[in-house]
Amino acid sequence: MATTTNNPPPARCLDVTRLASRAGRALTGVDRVERAYLVRLLQEDTPLYGLARVVAGYVLLDRAGLAGLLSRVDGDTPWGPADLRARLSRSLSPAQRQADADLRRLAIRRSTRPGLERMLRAALPAGTAYLNTGHSNLTDRVLRAVRSVPGGRIAVLIHDTIPLDLPEMQREGTVARFRAMFDRVLRQADLIICNSEQTRRDVMRHGGAAAGGPDVVVAHLGVEPPRPDAGAVPADLPTGGAYFIAVGTIEPRKNHALLLDLWAEMGPAAPPLLICGARGWRNEDVFARLDSLPPDGPVRELSDLTDGAISALVTGARALLQPSIAEGFGLPPVEAAALGTPVVCVDLHVYREILGDIPVYLPVTDRLSWRKTINNLTEADGRTTGTGMRNGYVPPRWEEHFNVVLKMT
Repeated sequence: MATTTNNPPPARCLDVTRLASRAGRALTGVDRVERAYLVRLLQEDTPLYGLARVVAGYVLLDRAGLAGLLSRVDGDTPWGPADLRARLSRSLSPAQRQADADLRRLAIRRSTRPGLERMLRAALPAGTAYLNTGHSNLTDRVLRAVRSVPGGRIAVLIHDTIPLDLPEMQREGTVARFRAMFDRVLRQADLIICNSEQTRRDVMRHGGAAAGGPDVVVAHLGVEPPRPDAGAVPADLPTGGAYFIAVGTIEPRKNHALLLDLWAEMGPAAPPLLICGARGWRNEDVFARLDSLPPDGPVRELSDLTDGAISALVTGARALLQPSIAEGFGLPPVEAAALGTPVVCVDLHVYREILGDIPVYLPVTDRLSWRKTINNLTEADGRTTGTGMRNGYVPPRWEEHFNVVLKMT
């Protein structure tokens, strides 16, 4: 079992499968967590390796290879050309083919799928700590291979248990896959890292409290809002006066339907609402409503903005509106608060845990209160909510997160 210690392991191995798979796409919140781990572990003196799944097998990277991967993820180094093996894969996008090929070029070792145990036993020092923060690659094959390294330890960051809590709102097959992955983690991990006390309670409720299971620790994620980039904001957006913003994947639990209902009630004179996020799943009614919006109406759907553009829009908004009915952490409201933007959200335990009295908390079913709050914010002189927004909110820091995690991994 994992125990608190100030002695680092002989080596660490970070799974970077998810981060590499995002080539050509903007990073999600989960991706940014994996990147934060990569950045921090590259700063540590402890020997560092990276494991990634590629076409037809796996690769192992050393510190130099991981630094090269980070440079490509950050756009400082261009991805190289796709090799023959990557080009033959029909499941990868063109950018993912380039990343797949670069992983092989950056690797110190490669293996077929059946050869993974042999590769890890030959390359990793005894006692290596394997960290997985992206929920990718958590297969029996990978976990058994890590266990085959003498003294190998496994730490997994769980972001939420929402697929188990709201199965009716998930993609087909997601719930069974998540349950299987979660059960593997419960059986084989030494440590589960939870991003919030809310997630810890959920993990325990879904089996984490069983005797003989992994240790469970809470470490709030560090929050570093992307630098606002006003130059990346489309010039035709109605941001000259009071406007509101919603950020996040357009999926059922994010409850965009509530915002569309409110703006429909307010009519053409409503303030602009910018809905920023990619379309998700099982939300056909909302997608149809978005498709039917008039191009010159107050509601705009924006799916392809850069992080810097979204950060600039959040900074200028009268408030971030977050009617989500479930979160494991809730990154957009925390980033908005860190930028000094008022937050209006549903009264979830995790928001109380991370944000305290900063937001305006409203019942998800009380549309009248939501509309009244939006009207008050629209008419207010400046961005104030009466809930302490201007008291200098300081979000959780990565230093605090790693002070907890690196003592146990």
